[in-house]
Amino acid sequence: MVVTGEGYDPHPRACHSLGEGLSVGPATVRLMAPADHYPAARLVPYDPAWERRYEQVAHDLMGALGPGWRIEHVGSTSVPGLVAKPVIDLALAMPPGAHLASFQEVFHRLGWSGPSQAGDHQALARHEDGVRESIAHVFPADRWDEAHVRLFADWLRRDDTTRDRYGELKLELVRRGVWGPAYTEAKTAFVEEVVNRARAARGWPPVSP
Repeated sequence: MVVTGEGYDPHPRACHSLGEGLSVGPATVRLMAPADHYPAARLVPYDPAWERRYEQVAHDLMGALGPGWRIEHVGSTSVPGLVAKPVIDLALAMPPGAHLASFQEVFHRLGWSGPSQAGDHQALARHEDGVRESIAHVFPADRWDEAHVRLFADWLRRDDTTRDRYGELKLELVRRGVWGPAYTEAKTAFVEEVVNRARAARGWPPVSP
């Protein structure tokens, strides 16, 4: 679901995210806090309540940020049937010409951290009692269409086979005790493969050779 300054758009365009860690070519989303800031459950089965959590967070942000912003649910919690960290990822597009620095006080009032550079965009996190509950990936308007986090999640929502492969990869990594930055790195090749497939479907070149 996409949220715009005018409300919810029931017909979202292609999307992508990964607050659990995404690394594709020049755009890399890293953990913005130690791994133990994530919920202790690590990976859990898909929960339909995640969509309602996203809608509440998006509603609060749109009410505070004002017109011209776009918000979309991304990451594994946006993919029905996929195991995920119970952390809500959102992709946000700023109004054309806007700078995130102008809105930092707004985010701060809503409990968000200061921004961290995350490859081709900036990311902010929000915690509850020291545990991360949501991550906002903020893009300039001109980078929105090709945002890797949007492309990746959209492909998983459309392709059950790829979604299941990704879920199996994540579960296997956790079974082997892989977590934190190593968990992110271990998923990089898979994420890159899917993002390049999504880009090829749109007639775009791959993000890497």
